[in-house]
Amino acid sequence: MYRLTLSAALKPFLAPSALVASLALPVAGVAAQERPTAEAMEAVRDADLALATVGFRLATANAPLCDRQEPGLGIQLHTLDQFDAGAREAARAHFGFAAPIAIEGVVAGSPAEQAGLRRDDSLLRVGAVDLAAIAGKPGTTDRLVAAQLAIAALPPSAPVEVAYLRGGVAGSATVTPLPACKSRFELLLGTAYPASADGTMVQIGARFLEEYPADQFAAVVAHEFSHNILHHRDRLEARGVTWGLLAGLGGNVKYFRQTELQADLLSVYLLANAGYPPRASVAFWKKFGPSKAGGFLRSRSHPHWADRVATIDAEIARIDSNPTRPLVPAALAERAQPLSGDWQSLIVRRK
Repeated sequence: MYRLTLSAALKPFLAPSALVASLALPVAGVAAQERPTAEAMEAVRDADLALATVGFRLATANAPLCDRQEPGLGIQLHTLDQFDAGAREAARAHFGFAAPIAIEGVVAGSPAEQAGLRRDDSLLRVGAVDLAAIAGKPGTTDRLVAAQLAIAALPPSAPVEVAYLRGGVAGSATVTPLPACKSRFELLLGTAYPASADGTMVQIGARFLEEYPADQFAAVVAHEFSHNILHHRDRLEARGVTWGLLAGLGGNVKYFRQTELQADLLSVYLLANAGYPPRASVAFWKKFGPSKAGGFLRSRSHPHWADRVATIDAEIARIDSNPTRPLVPAALAERAQPLSGDWQSLIVRRK
């Protein structure tokens, strides 16, 4: 588990719009104009790579379940843009940026590692994607997002040539990616517990990484990732639902509850296929649910956490009786269909 103290002291280190992509440890007594320490910047790297590793593992192990795929390279990117003006030169020196986009971290055992790519390699080109030609704006993640999306549009399993600078010397490597479910993964800084998916991206609050064991953190990621695999955002929009505070009112409720339960059920398959214990989801809800899953509106748009545990438990029993991998749940066949709002047939009530 990561022991992070997420406070307002972090904010001077990073531009506000970049907080979705990076995390740093605060340093006691550091004023806004001071440069971030090496320790802080290494915490950025560690935390981002922790989420990237979980995302890569889930996305590649479950590629057969996904109708939208991308090349799974196993690299976590960052840009100079995402650091604010006061931290940018310190970041350039610490990470050795020789180009606007560089490898922040490499997932252990990934195709990128096997091809010899390393953290702090400054990237020039990935296949047909000319990274040097991608425009950016200081204080934003615009360049980072554009690079991620362009790389994701490459063929999911075709070898890709990567050109880089390492210590000022040009090099190249051929990476043979693993097909992966298409999705970006971003870490959100703050003291709350946000977790969301918008169809193309999964965002997870750093507090989950701080306070929950690795397998339970993976369960949170798997749940949100399931929303993307099931195209829930598109299907909810097609139903004309209202988001935000009104999600728990009126005709919205049945659709949100249906998608939450579908994501709960699919998430345990994703965990099992990726070699995580499916019961980590149960352990997470038993810890998170009693103190943090309440609130009137949330309790209406989301099933009660104890019922979710009972529902997940019942599905895990089915998984335990099936040694086949990867497991492909029948519910995937419904993802091209409109949401029916029938959440009652999915739920198992707590005893």
